[in-house]
Amino acid sequence: MEIRFSKMHGLGNDFVVIDAIRQAVNLSTEQIRFLADRRFGVGCDQVLLVESATQSKVDFRYRIFNADGGEVEQCGNGVRCFARFVRDQGLTDKDSIRVETKSGIVEPQIQADGQVRVNMGVPVLEPAAIPFEANVQASLYTLTVDEQDIEISAVSMGNPHAVLVVDDIYMAPVRTLGDRIESHTRFPRRVNVGFMQIMGPEHIRLRVFERGTGETMACGTGACAAVVAGRLRGLLNENVRVTLPGGDLQITWAGEGQVVWMTGPVTTVFEGKITL
Repeated sequence: MEIRFSKMHGLGNDFVVIDAIRQAVNLSTEQIRFLADRRFGVGCDQVLLVESATQSKVDFRYRIFNADGGEVEQCGNGVRCFARFVRDQGLTDKDSIRVETKSGIVEPQIQADGQVRVNMGVPVLEPAAIPFEANVQASLYTLTVDEQDIEISAVSMGNPHAVLVVDDIYMAPVRTLGDRIESHTRFPRRVNVGFMQIMGPEHIRLRVFERGTGETMACGTGACAAVVAGRLRGLLNENVRVTLPGGDLQITWAGEGQVVWMTGPVTTVFEGKITL
């Protein structure tokens, strides 16, 4: 099977984006892992599939697969790339589209400067819906990891996130502690882990250990979850610049019950075709 693809990234969080509308695509877990492999395949954090919508009043369906081959619910940097891809490929001429994901509808908007603004929906804070094992909803939870108690916030942006506040993200044990929290038994579907350093009420630094992938250069849903967590703890204002290893995102959240808005850049690296 030969497929055409585009290699894209949002702040270094990179993707193989595949048009599954104009070509037949049926990928196995092994083929997804091969595409994501940086030595033997194309190389990416996630594989994104562009499919026809299955619901009315929706433009497209969007599916996301991590580098380990597992399908996940949402990807913020990915949805920005998705929006630019369908425009650049002539699949739509709209500046604002409605996209069906495994976790619900998202609405990316292509801005005049080429950046993409996305309505990421209302964050989920109720533990069972994240999902996270806790008796009551709270802004902070104590998680025991290797006999050490760690304070986290738990948020779902269509996918689950645990957010920790650290003094210095460059010294934070992102890979080791991130790996332990990702598979913690209190997160039955595993979890993305954000390490957040507060620079001020409108600026944070963030590193994210993504489930099924490891640390990435940027994580859009992770940036949203971090701002939500910081707002719930009274540490951040409504508009926050999030500095990730790959660059900056602008996140806006007015408070509980309101949607989160994410704005950031998108880059197309190259187009190609590969035989699987």
